[in-house]
Amino acid sequence: MRNYLIKTPRILKAIYNRCIWHVNEHANSIYLTFDDGPHATITDFVLDELKKYDAKATFFCIGKNVQEHRILYQRILNEGHSVGNHTQNHINGWKSENENYFHDIATASEHIQSKMFRPPYGRITPSQAKGLEKRFPNMKIIMWDVLSGDFDMALSKENCLENVLHSTKPGSIIVFHDSEKAWERLSFALPIFLKHCSQKGWQMKKLNY
Repeated sequence: MRNYLIKTPRILKAIYNRCIWHVNEHANSIYLTFDDGPHATITDFVLDELKKYDAKATFFCIGKNVQEHRILYQRILNEGHSVGNHTQNHINGWKSENENYFHDIATASEHIQSKMFRPPYGRITPSQAKGLEKRFPNMKIIMWDVLSGDFDMALSKENCLENVLHSTKPGSIIVFHDSEKAWERLSFALPIFLKHCSQKGWQMKKLNY
């Protein structure tokens, strides 16, 4: 049974109103994001697919993966995409003491120069969100309003594609994952989704906070 929502409900956005869930300024743009990389081969695939459509995206990177794949991380930047902090070790805020959580974010920030942060699993407590503002006053918490579900190994690749096709609209922030767990669904859904967005005339932009 699925324990996550594809489309983020308004009530959740209201409760976590410190977070950015979608973009209102650009009526004809969408915002693709990729979590958990860089990955030695999958991130290259994503970058190659984006290049076909002159699409830009935002990569929320894990610090230890950046350390392991510095050349690939640099490729992300060189090709005009933006990056965000996704903690050093992909830790769950709901299961972490605040001080440990902030320390992990700070460690990742030594390798990822960005004012954007996305909590792994989307799990951050209200006290952590408030504390983040004090510890990192320029950092923005970036969430999403469309979750592809590509990380869900019980989900078919066709249903993953359907999730993003049916839920995305201008201003949406969409989550995919450049990770091994997501590969089967990502590799099928992303090329078709990019073509769909191009045909709709939507601009695929990076987040820039």
